[in-house]
Amino acid sequence: NRIVRFTQAGGEINVVVAGINVGAQPYWNAEATMLMHTKGVLVMTPDSAMVLTGKQSLDFSGGVSAEDNFGIGGYDRVMGPNGQAQYWARNLPAARDVLMEHYDHTYVMPGERWPRRAATSDPHDRDISSFPHEAPGSDFRTVGDIFSAEANPDRKKPFDIRTVMRAVADQDHPLLERWAGMADAETAVVTDTHLGGYPVCLIGIESRSVPRRGFPPTDGPDTYTAGTLFPQSSKKVARAINAASGNRPVVVLANLSGFDGSPESMRKLQLEYGAEIGRAVVNFSGPIVFCVISRYHGGAFVVFSKALNPNMQVLAVEGSFASVIGGAPAAAVVFPGEVNKRTAADPRVKDLEARVAEASGAERAALSSELADLRASVRAEKLSEVAAEFDAIHSIERAVRVGSVDRIIKAERLRPELIAAVERGLQDRS
Repeated sequence: NRIVRFTQAGGEINVVVAGINVGAQPYWNAEATMLMHTKGVLVMTPDSAMVLTGKQSLDFSGGVSAEDNFGIGGYDRVMGPNGQAQYWARNLPAARDVLMEHYDHTYVMPGERWPRRAATSDPHDRDISSFPHEAPGSDFRTVGDIFSAEANPDRKKPFDIRTVMRAVADQDHPLLERWAGMADAETAVVTDTHLGGYPVCLIGIESRSVPRRGFPPTDGPDTYTAGTLFPQSSKKVARAINAASGNRPVVVLANLSGFDGSPESMRKLQLEYGAEIGRAVVNFSGPIVFCVISRYHGGAFVVFSKALNPNMQVLAVEGSFASVIGGAPAAAVVFPGEVNKRTAADPRVKDLEARVAEASGAERAALSSELADLRASVRAEKLSEVAAEFDAIHSIERAVRVGSVDRIIKAERLRPELIAAVERGLQDRS
């Protein structure tokens, strides 16, 4: 009772699991650290496990068990992948270090409003463009290449979001990644770090495809696609925002095309966890900075909206794209009539249609087959054409004009602008 009331009032309880926790103790741990509103962390070691019923009791009663208690409730197979254990440490002294590092980012002195600003020698106005970028499947060699109009004009090429997060953060302070082992949540990255000396929760959306574990269901994607939130990654983001509320600013680096709408994701509570992000944004107390670094489409407009929280500042890196739907799906789904009209009006198609009309016999059959191939080819061209026109109209500048985005920033000014936004938010909320 006291744990529930304390955490619902905004209190924080942190847990280091030492040894085997059985029965009621795991429930106390869960009430303190695992629910959507809780702020506390739970750290596990290779020697720890949380089980409701121990292996011997399960075996004796005819229940399903594993080879040992660690197979039932250890970090590697259960508590890390399901996200209920937030950090792993190699032993108890290392777990203590993780907890102290957590306090470095979150501890508020009595009588003060926010965690204290730390000293940093990293220049506030540092240009992140030259920060090295190396990732499998990516051609970018520096972070600046990601934002380059020459190297990445459409902002669709894959890149590693953790590299961008490290580039933005203070170089003389560590990034502490939370829920690093959470399975099926890899498209969201949650860290605690310092930005201009200010402790912040820095959230990134992975911008390259992530291979899936095991055998994917037939009604879901083969890989977790870049810039997309899936059920578990949505849950991770919502929990991160809730955990930081009232304690420290949240900064989101977003290449976010929306939420996955496959049957698998819908079955696995995509609507519920996506809505939890919206609720977390509404309830968030403190500065929240949302920065579009590539694309901003779909459900992202709903859950990361200034209408949900007037304290949210929305920035966008120059050259980004923002619309409720991307250009390619808009051309295929919203404007198929226009695409078909342009295809039919293409001189190549009209010329071949005329030749088909004049031909007969085997020649007519051959030309008809050629016409079908040509129509498909030309239609693909017109799809790209309409998509490009749509993206040009629904530019990031238009998002500023309609109020969805506050301001556009240059890539080389990303770090100083984020620091300035955090400072403004802290001053407004002090």
